[in-house]
Amino acid sequence: MTLALRILEIVLPVLAIIILGFLLGRLWKPDMRVMNRFNLELFGPFLVLAYLSDKSIDLVSLWPLAVAAIVIVLGSGLIAYPFAKFGGESARTFVPPMMFNNCGNMGLPLALFAFGAPGVAGMVALFTTSNLLHFTVGQFIVNKHADVKFFLKSPMIWATVVGASLGLTGTHLPDAIHTPIKLVGDSAIPLMLLSLGVRMNDVKWEDFSTSLVGAAICPLSSLFVAGLIAGWLPMSKEQIGLVYLFASLPPAVLNFLVADYYKQEPAKVASIVLVGNIASILFVPFGLLFALR
Repeated sequence: MTLALRILEIVLPVLAIIILGFLLGRLWKPDMRVMNRFNLELFGPFLVLAYLSDKSIDLVSLWPLAVAAIVIVLGSGLIAYPFAKFGGESARTFVPPMMFNNCGNMGLPLALFAFGAPGVAGMVALFTTSNLLHFTVGQFIVNKHADVKFFLKSPMIWATVVGASLGLTGTHLPDAIHTPIKLVGDSAIPLMLLSLGVRMNDVKWEDFSTSLVGAAICPLSSLFVAGLIAGWLPMSKEQIGLVYLFASLPPAVLNFLVADYYKQEPAKVASIVLVGNIASILFVPFGLLFALR
């Protein structure tokens, strides 16, 4: 099987579900607020809890991925900051979407198709580390008077803390409890993609130039940092592939939710996020090229 065909087999199922969501959004115009809340506060946290506490996963072996996520997130922010300043944009608006990528909605499905269940576990490590940074460092970038309660009320944070505590101590949930948690959590992957597709109908083109620049800077800055650290951390070939896949992802929808909460130009952030996700059709295969070689 050629590398190009392998990449196509990974990307096409993800794109197909996103396109289905886009079409359903056009036809039905569904109100996704309830579903998005389920994803953010139930399905997503259950997914994180299930994989971090899974007895078949050696959580300790995933520590290089957590370190890689920290370096990539912070490094891409440092690279993006001058672009914001020279472009006359507010760093509080522009920089967070460059730092925090769509490792939930898009990264988890791509990891599943590219590397199977072990890939999902690795992406969960990257995803939870990025989320912890988003709810701490990211919040304070958007608003220096950020509300700590926003962090403490997040089910995703508590799922990360509980799941990591169980996994690191070797305390595993009984199958009768773990299995339904995993079943509910696994539903997050297709629902996240459908939700992302529906949201694509909301693209606004007023801030197109800024959004286009952001669509390129987000993955390219992250891939640059990933290339710098790939040879320095003690990672397996599969983990290096996951790092490159993580780095190629577009801005996360969560950036819009945080910007909207603090009234930090949410419309512009939404445009950056949505255009970036459309542009991922080009950048994700590029990341997979590095990930699968």
